[in-house]
Amino acid sequence: MVFTKFEIYIVKGGCTLRFGSFSTLWQAERGVKHTIPPPEPHRSGMPPPPNQPPQFEPIGSFSGWETSTEVLPYDTSGIPPGVVVCQLPRYSWFSLEQRVDLKSEGLWDQLLDEFQPEIVIEDWYEESQLHKSIYQLDVKLLGADGKTVIKQHTYNPEENPKSSSHTWKKVSHVFSKYGPGVRYIHFLHRLKKRSMFDQFFNTKVTDSSIIIKTSKAGVK
Repeated sequence: MVFTKFEIYIVKGGCTLRFGSFSTLWQAERGVKHTIPPPEPHRSGMPPPPNQPPQFEPIGSFSGWETSTEVLPYDTSGIPPGVVVCQLPRYSWFSLEQRVDLKSEGLWDQLLDEFQPEIVIEDWYEESQLHKSIYQLDVKLLGADGKTVIKQHTYNPEENPKSSSHTWKKVSHVFSKYGPGVRYIHFLHRLKKRSMFDQFFNTKVTDSSIIIKTSKAGVK
């Protein structure tokens, strides 16, 4: 299962205005930002219920997201010549991306160009132990044309596949003093998944957030 909760928070003084799914909920409301992902038992790779086919794709509500899957070549580097292998695991990247229109979210040109509020990126992913590389993040601040990259942050951690903790890890980054012209944020993360025989294993992600700090306390 892949969680796809994605929210934007606009901090004004002591009040936090929370916007839900970028493409579906526009009404501001007072709220408290989540700091811990909701508890969820580990179900990846469990056999399907009786009389049901195995699940080979991530499931979840992907409303507002563009999704894609990149199937990776089989890794045969550790197999000696002449050895016959009946089955190898198949790895792939499952990508979710979304472009946020900051002006549609209630911000305006002067605020973005002169004040340049801090833009905080937060995400959570589960340490799935599927591979040493299971999660990638790429966030771009874009200009008015939606293409020109003004600032970019990428994150590609390496994990310890031998660990079995399945802990949640928080990813965060702060954009500040990024210069004028920012109008969009492009958010993309990629999650490693693995299939073998009739089992499917994936990497979970949840609570993806963009926090816009419009209070002067957020400016350094």
